[in-house]
Amino acid sequence: MTIYNKLVRDKIPEIIKKDDKKFDSHIAKEKEYLKLLEAKLMEEVNEFLEDKTLEELADIIEVVVAFSKELGYSENDLFEVRKKKALDRGAFNERIVLEKVYNK
Repeated sequence: MTIYNKLVRDKIPEIIKKDDKKFDSHIAKEKEYLKLLEAKLMEEVNEFLEDKTLEELADIIEVVVAFSKELGYSENDLFEVRKKKALDRGAFNERIVLEKVYNK
């Protein structure tokens, strides 16, 4: 038996059943869900830092989208704000490293 106690994607129980395995699970209430999303975000970021694959980046986005929805925003809202910030303040395409700002 392996103990996980972590948030998993919606189809994971179905996949486990197809392998003829038994499992225990429950549906997280709001407060628990937010904590589990935080832990999942850290897990996915750490996995990306190790592997740096497109799949790991997609996992991070999936968690961020879930956070957005839980906070009352749509996926479209999230990406519209991202786009607006990129237009107003730029993105990270030019690789600029700010070293110092001098006071007058």
